[in-house]
Amino acid sequence: MASFYANENFPRQVVEGLRALGHDVLTTQEAGNAGQAIPDEMVLEFATRSERAVLTLNRRDFIRLHRRSADHAGIVVCTEDPDTDRQVARIHEVIASLPSLAGQLVRVNRPWHP
Repeated sequence: MASFYANENFPRQVVEGLRALGHDVLTTQEAGNAGQAIPDEMVLEFATRSERAVLTLNRRDFIRLHRRSADHAGIVVCTEDPDTDRQVARIHEVIASLPSLAGQLVRVNRPWHP
C-alpha cells in the first residue's frame, strides 16, 4: 500500500476511502499545516521528507514542480470527481499497477462522458 500526503484541497471522502483500502494517508490538517498558505514547493518538500506521495487536485502547479525535478516520493494529480467512490477506485487501481511512486507523476482523471 502507498503512503500519501493529501494536499489541503483534497477531498476528505477520498482520503477516507483510500484509508479503508489500506493506504496510509496523512492530511494537511492532521500534519498541522492547514490554513497557512504554504507554497506548493514546501508541500512537496514536506511530503518528500516524510516519504509520502502528494495527493492533489492542484494539477498545474504540481506538474510544473515534477518537471523541474523528479526527486520526490511521488505526485498523484487528480481531476475533481463528485463520485468519490469512483475516484478512490481509480487512484487505487493506478497506483497498484506501479512498483513504486518514487519520482513518478501519476495523473488520475475523471472519465469523460459526452
